[in-house]
Amino acid sequence: MLALAAAMAQGCAQQGPRWEREFGGAVRANLAAQVLDPAAGANADPASGVDGRAARGAIERYQRSFALPPEPAPLLVGAQQ
Repeated sequence: MLALAAAMAQGCAQQGPRWEREFGGAVRANLAAQVLDPAAGANADPASGVDGRAARGAIERYQRSFALPPEPAPLLVGAQQ
């Protein structure tokens, strides 16, 4: 009788559908695909191999981008003849 009750109870156990077990898998796969170098955080010298003049120019352009306000976008009110 106990074995029959156990077998019947097994039928009542609800297992979720496959999509529920794999929920979030696509997001995790997409995030992993966007990582170029997973060990980049352990790199103690991330700037090795970068040209000094190019790096300085990039930093200066970056800092100047905050000094000047951006140009306003042109207004498209109507077709000009």
